[in-house]
Amino acid sequence: MAKDWTNLYKKYKGLWVALAEDEVTVLGSGKTAREALKKAKETSDARPSLMRVPENLNAYIGYV
Repeated sequence: MAKDWTNLYKKYKGLWVALAEDEVTVLGSGKTAREALKKAKETSDARPSLMRVPENLNAYIGYV
């Protein structure tokens, strides 16, 4: 099932986020992946997924 990251994009665009297992809950964020992971470890024992939220949402359509 697809996740709705609309709010994630609005709040964290251009930043790294550490996401909980549900892939929606932000456990930590920062300008670097290391900073996001450090903040996540301060608040949770979970093993987060790291993702960089893009600064722009550009559509790309390719063809052959």
